[in-house]
Amino acid sequence: MAEPWRDRARRAVEWNWRLRSATDPRPHYVICGKDALAYYVARAMLESELPAGGARVTVVVPERYRSNGPDVAGLRGIRVIRSDRLDVNTFEAAGLAGATGLALLHQDDVGNLHAALCAQAVDQRVRQVLRMFNGTLADGVRKLVTAPVEVLSDAEMAAPAFVAAALNEVDPSSFQHRDKTLRVARRADVRPQDVVCALAHLTEAQGVELLPAEQAGADLVLAEATGQPPGTEMAARRLVRARRRRRPVAVLMRAVRGFATRKIGIAVMLVLAVIAVLGALISRAEGVSPAEALYLTLVTTLSGADPDTDKAAGSQIMQVVLNLAGLALIPLITAVVVDGIVNARLALHTGRLQPARVGHVVVIGLGNVGTRVIAQLREYDVEVVAIDKDPAPRGAALARQLEVPLIVGDAALPETLAAASVADCQALVVASTDDVANLEAALAARDLRADLRVVLRLFDGDFAERVEETFALGVSRSVSYLAAPAFIGALTERAVISTIPVDRHALPVAEVPVAPGSELDGRPLDVVNRDGQVRLIARTPAGGAKTIWWKDLDPRQVIFAGDRLTVVARRRGLDWLTRQCAPPAHPVPIPRPGGVPGGLKTPAAASPPVPSPTDSGVAASAPGAAHPVPPAEGASSTTNGGPPDEFELIRRQDGTGEAS
Repeated sequence: MAEPWRDRARRAVEWNWRLRSATDPRPHYVICGKDALAYYVARAMLESELPAGGARVTVVVPERYRSNGPDVAGLRGIRVIRSDRLDVNTFEAAGLAGATGLALLHQDDVGNLHAALCAQAVDQRVRQVLRMFNGTLADGVRKLVTAPVEVLSDAEMAAPAFVAAALNEVDPSSFQHRDKTLRVARRADVRPQDVVCALAHLTEAQGVELLPAEQAGADLVLAEATGQPPGTEMAARRLVRARRRRRPVAVLMRAVRGFATRKIGIAVMLVLAVIAVLGALISRAEGVSPAEALYLTLVTTLSGADPDTDKAAGSQIMQVVLNLAGLALIPLITAVVVDGIVNARLALHTGRLQPARVGHVVVIGLGNVGTRVIAQLREYDVEVVAIDKDPAPRGAALARQLEVPLIVGDAALPETLAAASVADCQALVVASTDDVANLEAALAARDLRADLRVVLRLFDGDFAERVEETFALGVSRSVSYLAAPAFIGALTERAVISTIPVDRHALPVAEVPVAPGSELDGRPLDVVNRDGQVRLIARTPAGGAKTIWWKDLDPRQVIFAGDRLTVVARRRGLDWLTRQCAPPAHPVPIPRPGGVPGGLKTPAAASPPVPSPTDSGVAASAPGAAHPVPPAEGASSTTNGGPPDEFELIRRQDGTGEAS
């Protein structure tokens, strides 16, 4: 029976990829992940203008998954391997042997550790970059994995941006490089002699202008830390010193409302109303004073009274009704007491029984990012209240240690937000992993207070921008977008020192070595600076000499081989600088089935022969090439959009596809 056409097509595509892997000199990177971080890293690797003409990217995703943001498997020009397990067979199918780098970007720390050990069994020389939240486990990974490994935490890198946005200040984080400590600040908050370079110019008309040519007019600058605390720390201290208003009456009413359920409360109120009405009637019928009428009513209701047949019929009826009301009141009082005790215990357990607060910060979602945010806010002595649906979220232990109240419930419900005193808080940080839940909570909080500062975590950048424009919810941040430059730098072995978040952009600070014979070897320093792309802040001469900082840099100084240039750049600018500092490479034409480089067709006889197993093994040993291992059982391989065109095989040099 003839082979089904789907199987024939799949085998043809797989053979085409093996043929390309054996003859393609470009570096090969394997990325394992399914969320926005994997998407940004894979897209950046595809769009990188490396000296070899780009990179080959293989992405390993689960068989079935729901993407909460941009879909990494939908990128054009990548190879997709679908497998639910990151084991040896999967890595062999992905061509890990001989690859340049491996990125393990799942949110499971233990799963990433297991995958790293499996990858080590396939190739002990491939560079590994792991995403981990647990710092203790990260230290253990560096000891267990013998391959070159880098462990990063996206939550730790992104948390300062959320804290700064919550306190309406700039990023509070600082970093140290060589003998200087640098931080981001507003120009008005630092001395002119401490300004290293201009970072951004913020305008309502044009938005954010990064690395502007006009240095004097920039709003945000990179400055040397001179002992004065950053703006966010000063704002936190002002917040702590502010007098908090207490509302004892409101606290008492909230306690009364939470003491019993609504149905029991209504029943008690009805019985008390009947007793009050009958007491008034007895007072008028007996002709006694109000105090005596109250005494007779209470005694009759609670203990009953001796029958008196000489009384009028009306008085006898009221006496009987009071006795019946007394019989109903006793169990109702018991029910109220029991229900109040149970509700109080439940309220204490879920955190709903909280005193009224003013000037605090409410954090929704105690996952990786939310946990880092509350830890940094508590370092500044800012009062924090946390909300999470899960009774035992990842950050519950840290919240108890830091004495942060945890309210268990749906943040989109008004009663949950009221329990956290959202109407009187300083800011609301919505940091859960569900975009829809985050948006619902933000809108519900804005219903309580229209001018509330909301810091919203959204995975999809385009969706975040449209939400900001449509709903005016305040500030939105993408953890994956902020952390992606550091992961890309670790994967490509670039010395990324830090990442500076500016609005929804990220500026990496990197140190780039100058190779002998590169484009910058022998040229003046002035050619390094490019407005809007690259800004030189320091130069370390070859041979370990003392670093020359921005104050003493002369644009006429000549760059020599072995120098190390420290720059603040956008991703595209850093790609350009890396290419300019790289050693000269002889371009190797990349064959295309049925043609030659440049798009010229060749006769059928001139097409490349099918390599034998021996030839494939020799070709796979070339630098940056992967061994042509067929896909393992249980791991399927697909290529998005069919065979790649010339644009995918050889990167264009016009700089298109910029996404920073």
